[in-house]
Amino acid sequence: MPDNTENTDEITRAKTGRQLAWVVALSALALMFDGYDLVVYGTVLPTLMADPSQIGQLSAGQAGTLGSYALVGVLVGALSAGAVSDRIGRRKVVLASITWFSLGMAVTAFAQSIAVFGMLRFLTGIGLGAILATVGALVAEFAPPERKNRLNAIVYSGIPAGGVAASVMALIIDPSGSSWRILMAIGAAPLVLLLPFAIAKLPESQLWLDSRGRVASTTAQEAVGFSALARRPLAFPTMVLGLMSFSGLLLTYGLNTWLPKIMEDNGYGKAYALTFLLVLNGGAIIGGLLASYVADRTGAKKVVSTTFVLAGLMLLLLPLGLPLAVLFPAVAIAGVGTIGTQVLIYGLVANYYPTRARGAGVAWCAGFGRLGGIVGPIIGGALVAAGVGGTTAFQIFAGVAVLGALVASAVPRSPEETVVSVTLDDGVPA
Repeated sequence: MPDNTENTDEITRAKTGRQLAWVVALSALALMFDGYDLVVYGTVLPTLMADPSQIGQLSAGQAGTLGSYALVGVLVGALSAGAVSDRIGRRKVVLASITWFSLGMAVTAFAQSIAVFGMLRFLTGIGLGAILATVGALVAEFAPPERKNRLNAIVYSGIPAGGVAASVMALIIDPSGSSWRILMAIGAAPLVLLLPFAIAKLPESQLWLDSRGRVASTTAQEAVGFSALARRPLAFPTMVLGLMSFSGLLLTYGLNTWLPKIMEDNGYGKAYALTFLLVLNGGAIIGGLLASYVADRTGAKKVVSTTFVLAGLMLLLLPLGLPLAVLFPAVAIAGVGTIGTQVLIYGLVANYYPTRARGAGVAWCAGFGRLGGIVGPIIGGALVAAGVGGTTAFQIFAGVAVLGALVASAVPRSPEETVVSVTLDDGVPA
């Protein structure tokens, strides 16, 4: 007689595997457009500054501030999502966010003035921030313990992958003249290419359902969402994790916004300047995935500290006039230590918190970290406006990377964190 229990278990595992695959794929694709939006502004910025007929006369200082408007929106969106996703669920927030930021990108492509462009960047950022803060919690609640960091890295590698896509599209579609509007409009593609699949295939988190009492009983006395972050034992870790994300996103947005301009000012042609952006994000994807594999075995905190230090060292090398054969690998490693590190940070944070506070915890780090993303472009813009060379900018960014390493080392160990113990065939630890 067949074992019905065994058959049922196999069906359940197959269903869970399919759900996990859809969650990872849809989340990664959604975050690709977050990364696309981040980098596409840097690719069109030289055109907007050189051609006042597009949206108006744009100074370097204004450009840096304008680049931060979307990040203010991301902060608002992330914190708003954190306030509701632990209460209404992950799925609803994800679907609403995809719709919101797609429409925002579509309308931004038609902006005719600096004020309208900035307002639309802010509104688009709200949707981007909400999706950014929610998918980390969703993936953490579907991923098996031994693959949490890797799957989070795959998902959040969508951000630098979007950066690569923006760089490639800027090389294919010359952003000069009004062609920059085409690059912006591409960011609206999720509305027709992604949203229908998300509606049909994106499941709600079972852990979230359990925590809200729809399947199992809840502990009503426990704080939920942001209120849990303000209480022991999560208050101090939340502060430190926020500072760590602040450092990572300052580097991510500062470099993605100003690397092409700084390298162009240092004598490299426009094609080379955009290629540096491509290498930076490509290095972040490959290095971030490799580092996440190590993080599942040694713990994410150690890896984050190490990659921050690597970033600092590489950033000090970039303005030294190195030959291209050395410069490109240095830029790639800098990508690992900046953008790739932020990918690891999202995984660390998503796995750090209990389910009742996970959405709020990820939202806090994504939102507070965006303050660093706001500061990064402003620092770059101020330095360019002052005529300061790239050496000073890279030295400041290197200092931020070292600070990030120090902050990461201060994060307390979480009872939620799982480190896989690798064993040999005879059972002796490797």
